[in-house]
Formats: sequence, C-alpha cells, structure tokens
Amino acid sequence: MMKIKSFFLAIVAVMAGITFTACSDDDDNKSNYEIYQEAVTNKVKAQKKNNKAILLVAFGSTWDQAYQAFDTTVDAYKQQFPGYDVFLSFSSAICINRAAAGENVAPRNFYAPNYWLNAFGADGVKYDEIVVQSLQVIPGEEYTRVINYIKDFANNYNADLDDEYLANVKLKLGVPLLQDANDDVTAVAKELNALYKEKAANGVVAFMGHGNPDSYDTYKANIRYTQLETALQKYSKNYFVGTVDMMDNFKTNVLERMQKAGIKSGTVYCHPLMSIDGDHGHNDMAGDDDAWDETKKSFEVNDEGEVEDTSWKMFFSHNGYTCDNSTMIEKGLLELPTIRAIWMNHTKEAIAGEPLDYYHSKNPE
Repeated sequence: MMKIKSFFLAIVAVMAGITFTACSDDDDNKSNYEIYQEAVTNKVKAQKKNNKAILLVAFGSTWDQAYQAFDTTVDAYKQQFPGYDVFLSFSSAICINRAAAGENVAPRNFYAPNYWLNAFGADGVKYDEIVVQSLQVIPGEEYTRVINYIKDFANNYNADLDDEYLANVKLKLGVPLLQDANDDVTAVAKELNALYKEKAANGVVAFMGHGNPDSYDTYKANIRYTQLETALQKYSKNYFVGTVDMMDNFKTNVLERMQKAGIKSGTVYCHPLMSIDGDHGHNDMAGDDDAWDETKKSFEVNDEGEVEDTSWKMFFSHNGYTCDNSTMIEKGLLELPTIRAIWMNHTKEAIAGEPLDYYHSKNPE
C-alpha cells in the first residue's frame, strides 16, 4: 500500500521539477535548475499562440489512465478557453521523477509549477495574464504548495525576472474542486448522485478520497469529506466517503458507519474521490493486498484505527459484502465531464475576478 509519509515528502519536496532528462555536452556547465528551466521555456516559446496562459497544477501520477485523464483535461480547457495557452504541471517531485523514468508507462517530462511560471515571465514570452488552476480536490496541503509557487513567482524569488513585468502581469488562481463548503460540496454531491444513483439504489457507493494526516490538515480541509458524505446522504443513505490518510475516516470507520446505519451485507461499489485513478485507486482501493488473518478470522488494526496492507476491495469482501473487481468504479474525477466542469467553473470565476492579491493567500473560509 503506497502512503507517502510526511518526513519523506519533506525530503523530496526540494527536488520538485528534477527529472532524468538526458544532458548534452553543452549542459555540462549548467545546473540542473538551468537545464530544466531552459527546456520548459523553449517549450512555452514554441507553443505560445496567445497572450494569456492557464497552468493546470495536479499532484501527478505514473499511470497511463491518469495521463489520459490529464490529456483529456488539457484538451477540454483548450476548447473551453480558446484565448488561452494551456499547460499542465505536476507538484509532486516523486511523480515527476518516476514519470521521467518511465514507471508503468513511456517516459514523459512533467515539470514543477515554478519552471512553468518562470517560463511564462521570460523574455520572449511574458504573458499578460496567467491563471493557475489547482486540480486538487480539497484545499489542503497540496493546495498550499500551489499558492506558494505563485507567491514565489510574484515576488521574483530567483531574482531572474523583470520586476516591472511582475508588477503589471495579471495573476489569477482557480481554487480546488471542494473549496467552498456550501456551493462546491452541494454541486459535487448533485453531480455524483446523478451519475451513481442507480448503483446507490442497489448497494453502497463508497468514495475513497486521499485526505491529509492531522499534522498536514491545512486549513482543516479534511472536513470537506465529511461534508460531502452528509450532502450525498440527502440523496441516499447508501453513500459514504472515506479516505486513505484522514484520521477517523479510514475504511474501518466507513465500515462502522455502514453497520451503524444497519447496512451489514450487500454490494459495495468503490470509487476514487481523486482527480485521477492512479496508484491509490489501483492499489489502495482496487488492489489485491490482503492482510486477513484466516486463523483469527479478522484483521489487525493499527494504532490509528486503520487496517494496513489491505485494499478497500479485500477489506469489505472479508467483512461479508459483495465487493470485487466488478464493483470497482475505476474512474478519476477528471474523467467525469460534469465534475470536471466544476473545476472549469472555478477557472472562469478566477478569470472574471480581480487579480490575485498574492500577499494574502486565496484560502478557504
């Protein structure tokens, strides 16, 4: 089961954007930063068609299904926003490096947001308007990183951009899917129910979000999962929302809520509540990892109340429910056009709004 621990994230975060791109002899005297910045700037210059740009920022992935979802999303943005050049960035150093190394799929270079933003402000480019759209689901830890990238760019962190340009460029920020506790949660619940109400009429539909550990629960964003479950249960008591990393909302807690509601058997459909169906969806949700103790007829629960090394599929199956490959709904939220449209509405709202006051983060209320 893949769960990135906090200390490991801290170590690799400084490596964001470093890939395994081959270097030529001309690159021998350049730093890695210079090599990667030059690669991104050249790509932006070659593709620049407009004076405005949208940068989509995702955590990242190394799964082909996720790449297809990202590519589809970029194409949808280009169609919806014809006056903007559209680019995609990963914020995860791990995903950037593994994608460049070709883990699971053919190698692809996804650079960190700072490289793209610096390219947007480079001589020969200098977009008049830059919109950064977070593809995060909740306004949590990863969204904080998106905001900090924008702040560093606006404050000329590397002192290599034109200060006069930075003083005049329009910077805008599109917020995560579940930014607003009322409007966004209500809208997402409505669209998910429209898609899965028939399944909810015949069994449990359990959504698996990521969540943040308590120490990284920025802006207390984990509450969005609880709020979404409440909103979904207005349509059907068979909807549940758990996570892989939120205390008191693991799959064990979802099971407790199901049984408390009197749902002790039947079909359980599992669906990733993440922008893409990547490692967590394929492994933590739909994988075959199974720590069931056949002798004791039970699982061992850790100190946090979670069962480790066991997928949602195997966990619910051992607990008496019909939960197998046929009940796994392996689609990321970006693969659902009506959900993707909510992100795009956030982009429209950002464009229509005032330029970002980057000294004060666009934080959730």
